Amino acid sequence: MDSDPEVPLVPRPEGKKKPRRLNKGMYILPSLFTTANIGLGYYAILQVFYGGPIEAWRFDNAAKAIGFAVLFDGLDGRIARMTGTTSDFGRELDSLADCITFGLAPALLAWSWGFRQLDLAPLGLLGKLGQFGAVASFCFLMAGASRLARFNITSNPEPSNPGRPGKKYFVGMPIPAAAGVIAAVVHFSYGDPITSWYTALTWALLLISIAYLMVSTWRFYSFKDIDLRARRPFRLILLFGALLAGIRFFSHTVLFAIALLYMFSGVFWRLKWILRRKSDRPSPPAYKEASQTS
Repeated sequence: MDSDPEVPLVPRPEGKKKPRRLNKGMYILPSLFTTANIGLGYYAILQVFYGGPIEAWRFDNAAKAIGFAVLFDGLDGRIARMTGTTSDFGRELDSLADCITFGLAPALLAWSWGFRQLDLAPLGLLGKLGQFGAVASFCFLMAGASRLARFNITSNPEPSNPGRPGKKYFVGMPIPAAAGVIAAVVHFSYGDPITSWYTALTWALLLISIAYLMVSTWRFYSFKDIDLRARRPFRLILLFGALLAGIRFFSHTVLFAIALLYMFSGVFWRLKWILRRKSDRPSPPAYKEASQTS
């Protein structure tokens, strides 16, 4: 069939190929990891409800579920960026998933594991410790939700460190890392709940400290400048291999150390910034002596 003479066929310039459109199914891939994130959070909540002194392993299962959710949360965003399938829907779904898995589930785990098993009746004023623990757990949940809201509306949530160009940092402790601290502490104890009032009081203070770190403006390293597509990432391969081996055989100790080190890293960078600012502060002008009369 002859072509329409009114619409001439224009040959495509050589060297220019028509851009390939991604398969629509690729957009579902990051959402699948986010869905797994929500499922792990729901599983953790169920384990918390059934946990107790006799079935302490359920608290450990809840902590493990939160730990795996931290891994999936890091994968969904990286996969979305690598495949170019980021979307507003994916970002909103990820925020809601984080609020459930890293906000509600750790808060319930922190209260049930740390305060529900205490026998505080004969302790008088310390009998209010359970209520104080509930308030501390709620502070963690509210701080996590506020942290997510601030991250969503901030135009530059990952500022560059002026002292180390190219290194990216989060403003405030990320909620997955905060949930990871709770999960790591519970996993370190093999799920055995707290039974002493002084340990419960320390636990409540730790929860409040984590909540403050989330809503603070202190900087925490984001690890987003690590290039996994480097041509020869030998050091990264060795590091990740050693890390995976340590988690495989010594998960309780290794995860506990990693969680606490990351939490205290923000405190370290803050103290370093304060000391640097004090050292860079200009000295007061020298007193000018009056000229002597001849």
